[in-house]
Amino acid sequence: MEMLHIRWQRLLVDGATCPRCASTEEELEKACALLEQVLVPLGIGVVLEKEVLSCETFHEDPLQSNAIFLNGRPLEEWLGASRGESPCYCGVCGPVACRTVEADGRVYEVIPAELIVRAALLAVSTSLSGCSHCGPSCCSPG
Repeated sequence: MEMLHIRWQRLLVDGATCPRCASTEEELEKACALLEQVLVPLGIGVVLEKEVLSCETFHEDPLQSNAIFLNGRPLEEWLGASRGESPCYCGVCGPVACRTVEADGRVYEVIPAELIVRAALLAVSTSLSGCSHCGPSCCSPG
């Protein structure tokens, strides 16, 4: 069975994460449920791995938190989007700039299910085409 691997990483301190990451986790769960409904009948499984960042890793690079990777590549890369940052000021992260995603002219602090699904479908279509080196537009017709 072909597999779609989704890895999400976030800071977790004493079982708590920031509101952005908590909301992204809910969106990720919605996206994975939808992807399973669509992909499993096609013989493609969905594997979700939730990775915890240590406080040390987070403080070295806070933008690693709330990152989603699909088949090993960042969500932003699949979507032709960019990674950004904005202040979080929550009790878990502290006063640091946390990850945002800019896609389609909008900035997202919480990554919505629709972006995750779109990136996942691009990852699956690239995997099925046999092309492992390209981005979303490399092997597309036209």
